[in-house]
Amino acid sequence: MKNKLWISIIFLWVILSTGLCLAVLNGYDHKIAVENVVFEWKLAGETIHIRLAAKTEGWVGIGFNPSTRMKDANFIIGYVKNGKVKVTDHYGTTERQHEKDTKLSGQMNIADIAGKEENGVTEITFSIPLNSEDPKDRPIWTDKDNTVLLAYGAGRDSFRAKHQFKAVLKVNMSTGEFSTLK
Repeated sequence: MKNKLWISIIFLWVILSTGLCLAVLNGYDHKIAVENVVFEWKLAGETIHIRLAAKTEGWVGIGFNPSTRMKDANFIIGYVKNGKVKVTDHYGTTERQHEKDTKLSGQMNIADIAGKEENGVTEITFSIPLNSEDPKDRPIWTDKDNTVLLAYGAGRDSFRAKHQFKAVLKVNMSTGEFSTLK
């Protein structure tokens, strides 16, 4: 009887410990919600793990550190179609346009891609290096503010569909402090 009690206690402790560890590993340290978009992230060494979600059945996207408007920004854009996740790495070629990094002699520097679309909400998760040293990716700083562009497109799973919503934020990735610029 005593052995069964100890085995039960140890079993319960292992389950709870594993659950807590998984929650920490899968959790994000910071969260910003702007209208219908949620941006969450966790810094891990030289990598940033990101979760984007928006009330849309189209695409969701994020851009980092443009020089002006969209120009020179590192964009990650994704959607879910028929249960399959498609995520791509783009570069802001002008103030109003962007193209795939790979078409511009850059690299796709995205890992850990996942996503889902449920109840009218599209969600993508991924990891990118803070500084890939790819000429078509801007560094993401941990020691100063970053300009972050959030956007989503409406109802169409296409990277060519124009955004329905956009926001420009100033974000400190280490503290999570932010302000809305536009």
